[in-house]
Amino acid sequence: MDLLNELQQKLKELDVSVRQLRISGTAYAKTERDYKVKLREECLKLRDEGMAIGMIDKTAYGIPSIANLRFQRDCAEAVYKANQESINSIKLQIRILESQIDREWGLIKN
Repeated sequence: MDLLNELQQKLKELDVSVRQLRISGTAYAKTERDYKVKLREECLKLRDEGMAIGMIDKTAYGIPSIANLRFQRDCAEAVYKANQESINSIKLQIRILESQIDREWGLIKN
């Protein structure tokens, strides 16, 4: 019965992880949007100030507000990807438990 309880616990963990993925995915998308909007604004401002086109992107990435938004975006992406890996790990643990239950209970396959 311990394996069944453990399986139920893993299924609950999977549900929580999927919900968390939705939250972190939304946060990631928001930070990506904020970063790209601000980057565009700064690039257009630099172009209007007469900066050479080839230098705009290199300069814009070094602007502290842009660098901060890029950092936030990268952190949100890392959290999102970690949540995806967590879900994959839980799925693997569930498959292992199901295999153990199948062996222990000797389920008949036709």
